[in-house]
Amino acid sequence: MKWYSKILYAPIGWALHLLALMPWWVLYLHADAIYFLVYHVIGYRTKVVRQNLNECFPGKTEQERRAIEKEFYHHFADYFVETIKLLHISDDDMRRRMVFHNAQLIDKAFDNNQSVVLYAAHYGNWEWVTSITLWFDSRAHSDAVQGQVYQPLENEWFDNFFLRLRQRFHTVCISKKRILREMITLKQQGRNMGIGFIADQHPWTNEEHHVLDFLNHPTAFVPGPEAIGRKLNCQAVFLDVQKKKRGHYECTLVPLSDNCANEPQGSITTRYARLLEKRIVNEPAYWLWTHKRWKRPVAFPSGYTRDNELQFYANHSHNR
Repeated sequence: MKWYSKILYAPIGWALHLLALMPWWVLYLHADAIYFLVYHVIGYRTKVVRQNLNECFPGKTEQERRAIEKEFYHHFADYFVETIKLLHISDDDMRRRMVFHNAQLIDKAFDNNQSVVLYAAHYGNWEWVTSITLWFDSRAHSDAVQGQVYQPLENEWFDNFFLRLRQRFHTVCISKKRILREMITLKQQGRNMGIGFIADQHPWTNEEHHVLDFLNHPTAFVPGPEAIGRKLNCQAVFLDVQKKKRGHYECTLVPLSDNCANEPQGSITTRYARLLEKRIVNEPAYWLWTHKRWKRPVAFPSGYTRDNELQFYANHSHNR
């Protein structure tokens, strides 16, 4: 990073550190102010949020959708201050506020000399999900690698800042472009991995994709996590996050596959999509509705229906 960039962004860093040192009640006062500014004054991406909610929930009334919208922006402001708090939150406080259930799935996989692909989403506070390492038996699996895939930011200062936050609990961040190569290298070294993928992002234009009926849209999903899991004989797990109350979340690890290599193509991605959709439908305000998930429309492949999707993609894989 250039020296003048460090000087330019230093006041931002100081302000964020000061904010992170404040008690929770002060943080949430800031969140309330951010909510008012972002939603009522600036109207940040309200057109995108409104369009997404209208298209995903056509059966709801305008009043119901507007209530979801407001709750989303309240949560979005909470997400911001909670993420900044990662700069100074203690491990004990993190364990009280982000509780994991069934985390022993990872330990059992490592005991069986298997790595794990962790399917996450932009739901709840996805930055806090990195604290899953606090729930592992790190002494028994000291050589295992806990990490996540990330897309580097163009701004170097903010990229370094978010890397610091995301590696707060001794995880490693691996660039999306290097993830397969890095995982193959680690496997060759005999090291097990628990690698998280934010799998609800739309694919890049030139990427392969897996199209499913999701939230009332033909939706392209990235098949990469499943392909990597199949290549490396990984287990697959869905991180099902719930917001219990302000500043408190629970995450249940839900098995998707004992061995991705034994699954028909597309089956793991489909199971993930269905579990995520169920969570969003049940508690819609906590998904990232400002995300332009459907900005590049896709079409269902010929012969696909929601009812036959598992069999359809299994046959499609067999015939390729």
